[in-house]
Amino acid sequence: QVQVVESGGGLVQAGGSLTLSCTMSGLVFDDYAMAWFRQAPGKEREEVADINYAGTRQYYADSVKGRFNCSRDNAKNILYLQMTNLKPEDTAMYYCAAAEWYYGYAVSGAKYKYWGQGTQVTVSS
Repeated sequence: QVQVVESGGGLVQAGGSLTLSCTMSGLVFDDYAMAWFRQAPGKEREEVADINYAGTRQYYADSVKGRFNCSRDNAKNILYLQMTNLKPEDTAMYYCAAAEWYYGYAVSGAKYKYWGQGTQVTVSS
């Protein structure tokens, strides 16, 4: 049984930092490309970052480029999202997802096979 679990969300002031983690079990972690999505209330889900199997290529949405860093530790089966200079508009539920293919650009969440339950990030102004 595949399990995907995010952690690390919380409340932070604008300009602050948070690091999200995502652990996976029940599959071979480095067989999957990974991504972070987010969804704010009343808004569509958007992909903010993705990373290939080896962690050597990443994609970032324009809204987070230069502020977020996506990385993975295949030995520990963990995906990370380091978020710096956070803004109130970053407030959302953040989800980790796994796909069998690496796209390197934003795609529909339907392309991703496994999802976590999400972790809430709230940025106060």
